[in-house]
Amino acid sequence: MSKKYEQLAQDIIETLGGKENIADAYHCQTRLRFKLVDEQKVDKDGLGELEGVATYLVNAGVHQVVIGTHVKDVFEEIEKKVDITAKNEPSSEKKGIFNSIIEFVAGTFQPIIPALSGAGMVKAVLALLVVFKVVSVESQTYYLLNLFADGVFFFLPMILAFTVAQKLRCNPILAASVAAMMMHPNWGVLVTAGEPVKFFDLIPFTLATYTGSVIPILLIIFVQSYVEKFLNRMIPKSVELVFVPMLTFLIMGTLAFSVLGPIGSIIGGYLAAFFTFLSVNASWVPAVLIGGFLPIMVMFGLHNGVAPLGVMQMAELGYDSIFGPGCVCSNIAQATASAVVAFRTKDKKLKQLAVSGSITAYMGITEPTLYGVNLPKKYPLIAAMIGGGAGGLYAGLTNTHRFATGSSGLPAILLYIGDNSMAFFWNIVIALIISAVVSAVLTYVLSFKFEKEVTVPSVKEVILEDTTIANPIKGNVMPLSEVQDSAFASGALGKGFAIEPIEGKVIAPFNGKIVAIFPTKHAIGLVSDTGIELLIHVGLNTVELKGQYFDTLVESGQTVKKGQVILNFDLEKIREAGYETQVPVVITNTPQYSSIELITKGQLANSEEVLIVKV
Repeated sequence: MSKKYEQLAQDIIETLGGKENIADAYHCQTRLRFKLVDEQKVDKDGLGELEGVATYLVNAGVHQVVIGTHVKDVFEEIEKKVDITAKNEPSSEKKGIFNSIIEFVAGTFQPIIPALSGAGMVKAVLALLVVFKVVSVESQTYYLLNLFADGVFFFLPMILAFTVAQKLRCNPILAASVAAMMMHPNWGVLVTAGEPVKFFDLIPFTLATYTGSVIPILLIIFVQSYVEKFLNRMIPKSVELVFVPMLTFLIMGTLAFSVLGPIGSIIGGYLAAFFTFLSVNASWVPAVLIGGFLPIMVMFGLHNGVAPLGVMQMAELGYDSIFGPGCVCSNIAQATASAVVAFRTKDKKLKQLAVSGSITAYMGITEPTLYGVNLPKKYPLIAAMIGGGAGGLYAGLTNTHRFATGSSGLPAILLYIGDNSMAFFWNIVIALIISAVVSAVLTYVLSFKFEKEVTVPSVKEVILEDTTIANPIKGNVMPLSEVQDSAFASGALGKGFAIEPIEGKVIAPFNGKIVAIFPTKHAIGLVSDTGIELLIHVGLNTVELKGQYFDTLVESGQTVKKGQVILNFDLEKIREAGYETQVPVVITNTPQYSSIELITKGQLANSEEVLIVKV
């Protein structure tokens, strides 16, 4: 099934420096993630330009290749070609405390997201069945469906213990086993009894319940990673299989119940108090911040450090108002902005990307549309951030919260059914409508400024005549087919010729009018008095210079005379910046002429006749 992505996988591996340079590889819902041996071997430009790659970025030492929802298929091909169990060590780099924390939290919580999402959707289905009276809360069906959903949350410490241990490179089975001690039914009996517990009649064990908790197990496995490594160093290899697990259980069991677990419970209690304070006194703040700034957080990877707060709040209070409401408002805003771009743009490739990206964003996966449409175009990103913030504000003011974690797209609205009430459901629906409407209106209005067609407008009421066109730039004149850009070379944009310039001065090749000056100044559109519509495009991909090294000497609508200087450019600076300096000169209304012939080529001065156009 993934065979069609074999070449893409190979190209990604090569641009990352080859399979020997890949120390580790894994994926999330939309991205391939790599840890590399030597970052200097990465062809960053080549990787970002691969067909099938939305964008490439580096965050906290992890090289992320954004693919889209079919990332799993691409990863299957990567796995076939790369030995991710190899003992390569990633290049050591100073990530900083903040980046290290983000990477640790992300690596811990990301693997459990599918389980939390699945359990959350089961809870949502159960809530619907109860609301529509398909099952009653006293029925065995309700009891069992609740069991299906609550299993993940009840045993969350064991699942987290496993992922934390993987991240800290200690034994995940031993870590999960320590967590299992804390959830053993017999410990629950002691907690329920409420009588003081002393280990060996000496060490007090604090009576606390750890099922569904988060903070205690993070502290415990963090300490266990050091204990386990110490034991592995001290105990002879011949007996470590028996004594390392035994001593780990004895040491960590004692520390877990006497010190680390209670400390974690106290911290969790403070977190619960903080979450409650926010819900009562400033419920709008998290939803507005997440709703408005989530795209920026995603770009810098900060969302990985914020999203677990929602999981922690749910573990402590049974609901999430920190991350979920703002996240779903932001995602729907981005999806809507992308949909409006698809409606307004004339670029067929962008339209296709915007449509597909919008659909996946409505389902909760925004990376394809964020990196492929909204961020490059900028104005839909701004509109989506305002729309997401507006929807988040309503959700926050109404204290809207979800009762399970899951996707953050349209299906997520089911997660807001709970407490035997539909109030939160209708509030999130209203919040999403606000997000969509505000984003759509702003994107549509801004599109009139940013979605102008960059084509040379035709001039009406002009009788076409046979015309010769002068060379606009001193240099080597060549056939258009020799241009190193397939769009120009194929003649798809019109017939004409090209120049390899030897000086940075462009003159008007005929008498006529300036009808278009690109905002980046690298291209000018003219119309001759005889009706020829001409595009002079200085350099290839020079739009990326954003006007740097270009100086226009005319304005749109200005009449010009043949030989008049209309544009200056710094030829050497453009070359030093790494751009091809070939200048395509294209007649954009080619179909209106019977013949367009290059009459001379080679080294020519500007103003020499090079092209004859016949009606």
